[in-house]
Amino acid sequence: MVQVDPRLPAGDTVTSVNGDASGGTRSKGLSGNSVGLLGSAVIGVSTVGPVYCLTSTLGPTVGEVGLQMPAVFLAGFLPMLLVAFAYRELNKAVPDCGTSFTWTVKAFGPRVGWMCGWGLVIATIIVLSNLAGVATSFFYLLLGQLTGSDSIAALDGNKPVHVLTCLAFVAIATAISYRGVTTTKGLQYALVGLQLAVLVVFVAMAVVKARTGDFTGSIDFQWSWMNPFEVKSFASFTAGLSLSIFMFWGWDTCLTVNEETSGSEKTPGRAAMLAMVVLIGCYLTTAVAAQMFSGVGTKGLGLGNPDTSDNVFAALAGPVMGSALGVLLFVAVLASAAASLQTTFIPVARTVLAMSTYEALPASFARIHPRFQSPGRATVAAGIATGAFYAVMTFLSENVLVDTIYALGLMICFYYAITAFACAWYFRAELRNSARDMVFKGVFPFLGGLLLTGVFVKTLIDIWDPAYGTGSSVFGIGSVFVIGVGLLALGLVIMLVMQRRSPAFFRGEVLTRSTPALVVED
Repeated sequence: MVQVDPRLPAGDTVTSVNGDASGGTRSKGLSGNSVGLLGSAVIGVSTVGPVYCLTSTLGPTVGEVGLQMPAVFLAGFLPMLLVAFAYRELNKAVPDCGTSFTWTVKAFGPRVGWMCGWGLVIATIIVLSNLAGVATSFFYLLLGQLTGSDSIAALDGNKPVHVLTCLAFVAIATAISYRGVTTTKGLQYALVGLQLAVLVVFVAMAVVKARTGDFTGSIDFQWSWMNPFEVKSFASFTAGLSLSIFMFWGWDTCLTVNEETSGSEKTPGRAAMLAMVVLIGCYLTTAVAAQMFSGVGTKGLGLGNPDTSDNVFAALAGPVMGSALGVLLFVAVLASAAASLQTTFIPVARTVLAMSTYEALPASFARIHPRFQSPGRATVAAGIATGAFYAVMTFLSENVLVDTIYALGLMICFYYAITAFACAWYFRAELRNSARDMVFKGVFPFLGGLLLTGVFVKTLIDIWDPAYGTGSSVFGIGSVFVIGVGLLALGLVIMLVMQRRSPAFFRGEVLTRSTPALVVED
């Protein structure tokens, strides 16, 4: 039965499976059929920013688990893969750009769904601010390398210059995202292609040079590096696992553009799986190559050297690739951070769009740009929030900014785990239909949610300690704990305010579990 829903833009109709349009998903006015399988996968890889993640995470991970870094990367991949199955199955049933928010509302109700959406939004704002900062740092580092001027490279340490440049990067990324997913896709093909090409060259040259035996610290590959049970302690393993999980964050952007993707029910899920395979391939080969070339020592080029752990590629670029090709690695890191900065606007803008469309946030955020068919108001709001957050935190306290980044894993595990459990609960009546339904709709998502819940709880316990992060505290409680829990509590406060402004949504009258997804027909 075809019905006209008065909440939809003029000219749109919806097909309701049960003839009842109330409580179903709504058209957002986004540009449909703008992205294919490859484009969606590229956007997912770009959001993760593999080169950026590697240069900032290789060192800290080695510091926690030593030679078992590849094993920990595999361990972090497992819960992400299990959760990816949950996203795939939920997207088939409800292809909505609100993803975690929409699905969790349908599974667990408006309040749990609202908090899940908040977890995604606040995690993305934190990531955006960090990406802008990294892009700024590498911008001046690259300029210093190209000009041979230490004074230009030192501009990154000038706080006003750094912040102004960072705001400029945020503004540019916001403007590109504002123009819609088609503009985003075209730019990302070039930036992701550059990243992957440079990584291939780095891995090949690192392995070849390591095998010559001419470099101090170089070691032979051993299969034991893939054994997570050889990590020295459970605490070290969980710390490394938390870093590994962060390295995969962002693949779900493939699903966030589902309403703009050709074959919205199946293509986004396939793209997410493809992105995950590309990412784990990049991480494993780079980890193995870097360990073979540098070893895990704490001096010189060793990956465990605390002086270079926050930017491993800056230390290895010259020794591995030479002075000429080494510049390409700096370019790749800058491209990775800039590309990720730009595509990371996609999930936050579309989640805010969906929450506004379903009356969980003010209606103004549901406005779609008539020409670009993008969530313009939500994108600009995300850009302003990112710039303001980074500027205030930088001038207020750099320790607070760093601790906020440490708290990021808490938010990531929070909304991924809820989404995974939502899948198992949403499809609970179908789990006995077939072995496939039992595994992919029930067992895998539940296990993924369980693993991430374990990391969430362990992280909560660890960050209570003031020694975690920068070592600062509030009334004897670790500042990372205060920031992480405080940001989630802030979401609860905003939710209570919205509950008074939008009672219909919180009474379950707008988006319900009982009504299937509505198929939009232009």
